[in-house]
Amino acid sequence: MTDPQSFKPLVSVIILNWNGLHHLKNYLPSVAATRYPKFEIILADNNSDDESLAFASDNYPDIRIIRHDHNYGYCRGNNLAAKEANGELIVFLNNDVRVEPDWLDHLTALFGKYPRLAAAQPKMLSDRNPEYFDYAGAAGGQLDHLGYPWCLGRVFDSVEKDKGQYDAYPSRIFWASGAALCVRADLFEEAGGFDENFRLHMEEIDLCWRLQRMGYEIRAEPSSVVYHYGGGTLSMDNPGKVYFNFRNSLAMLAKNVRPGSLLPVLTTRLALDAVAGLRFLITGNWASHKAIWKAYKDFYLNLPYWLKVRGDLERTSEPDVLHGFGPKSIVWDYYVTGRRKVEDSMPFSIVLLTFFSATRSDRGGKEL
Repeated sequence: MTDPQSFKPLVSVIILNWNGLHHLKNYLPSVAATRYPKFEIILADNNSDDESLAFASDNYPDIRIIRHDHNYGYCRGNNLAAKEANGELIVFLNNDVRVEPDWLDHLTALFGKYPRLAAAQPKMLSDRNPEYFDYAGAAGGQLDHLGYPWCLGRVFDSVEKDKGQYDAYPSRIFWASGAALCVRADLFEEAGGFDENFRLHMEEIDLCWRLQRMGYEIRAEPSSVVYHYGGGTLSMDNPGKVYFNFRNSLAMLAKNVRPGSLLPVLTTRLALDAVAGLRFLITGNWASHKAIWKAYKDFYLNLPYWLKVRGDLERTSEPDVLHGFGPKSIVWDYYVTGRRKVEDSMPFSIVLLTFFSATRSDRGGKEL
């Protein structure tokens, strides 16, 4: 095993930008001040028409600038930039993320410690309120068996105060946040990168699911700390965000759920998402209500494509247990039992996940 402290690979930090001058002015200085000895910053610009590129080139001449000829969104914009990255590790960093000077030292040490590690994230705190976790990734992403994502430190809209409660928690997670995602460059390429049909939202969960299916680990490193402003692309209540989250969640399930489980999972999701749509309707949020049904329409119209992608994905090396994934229903915990904090239900969750892992192993890795 590599000595974690001596593992100092070249790291390519890719910052995707579109008309983000205000964010670059606020957040790029901290990234440039990173103390790690071997890293490059790549500013991948999605055809901005503000002064983003002039600001970056005038104030940070060592930054590599990649000019895209179109706004390709998160997935394609980052995929194109990754092809030009030189690092053994790539960090996809949002342009509204402030970092601690030693953040890369801790992340790279994690990769030196765990040879099977494919991707990782730092502990993510809110730059608006640094005492609290960030919505986008908190202390590491999890996924319930119906495809609803949650984080250690954040469940739906309930975000916890960081009291160090997850610093000693086992760092294996299901997904690492795309706002600050560190991944081995060779495995990112082998996995096919981000699925460009997602465009934005949920793409990092899909990627991490594929990496776990390939037999690799996803982890969080609480010693590496970043602060995310959030909402820079689409605000939380934006119907476009609702559309992409629902559509891409269904697509991710269609691609990755184990054989024999897809139909019951999609049927259950239809019922639960119908409730969510009804809730939007009752509260007068017509735009979000329509966004859910548009997401379903587009998903089912393109179902032959998603099933083809599912058939193209290799399953022979898939492990029996996917860490951070289990029978715990985050919808039930949050809306029925009233558990609004992960730490309130942590012992119950660990018992369920332990039982589920043992059952999955006994059944040869088949879905329940």
